[in-house]
Amino acid sequence: MDKNKRKEKIKICITVALILIIIFIALIINFKYSVEGEKNMPFQISKIIGVSTATVKENEGTTEKWNMNVIQNNDIYFSIEKVGEAEEKIEKIIFENITITKEPKIGYIATYMPTSEETALFTYSEDTKVQDSKLEYKGGTKSNSKTLEIGNQGGNIVLSFCNMNVGNFVSNDAQEISYDGKMLTTMGIQAEDIQFEVTFDFIIQTTKNSYKTNITLSLPCGDMSQEGKASFEITDSSQYIFKRI
Repeated sequence: MDKNKRKEKIKICITVALILIIIFIALIINFKYSVEGEKNMPFQISKIIGVSTATVKENEGTTEKWNMNVIQNNDIYFSIEKVGEAEEKIEKIIFENITITKEPKIGYIATYMPTSEETALFTYSEDTKVQDSKLEYKGGTKSNSKTLEIGNQGGNIVLSFCNMNVGNFVSNDAQEISYDGKMLTTMGIQAEDIQFEVTFDFIIQTTKNSYKTNITLSLPCGDMSQEGKASFEITDSSQYIFKRI
């Protein structure tokens, strides 16, 4: 092999080696990003609070003293805060691909947005049921759940996952009843009968980029039989890996 051919072969080997090194580095970067996610988030989830209890809707056209449909509701509150001196503003917070991955043994689960009525946060009506597994909060000057707005510098939002068919409570004998989770005990409903699991994509859309993570919740939380409600609080947001989309 003459000198020129040898040099050409060395050049090809070096080029191939450089290409392989670049590919290897790119794979490492992509793998690290898939594990660790976005490191320079302009906003983060600072807190998630869940409150599980029960409420009722009166059944119409009945003659019994008590005749009502019992709803097991789980209201989930999210606090979003700005990170550092980020110049970006929130345009939207989106709940997407809401999916019940584990159904309860009793009843069925529906998702609800807050009502615009002043008398209650949720009414659990057809008008406030989340459609197409998607709910959006738009960025505004301040947070207002009634109008589905979140402050563009951060704020609070809420939605509710409800078991709409736990059962009917019918009685002429009961002197008084509790309009909360204690109703489930009165009806003889066990905690394991109403456990379910929900998963959804949580998207923070800013004026520059969009970031997505996936959140899974097991509900209801805790034991409602004694206090009538139970709650949880998540303050460690590191478990939610956001990626740019």
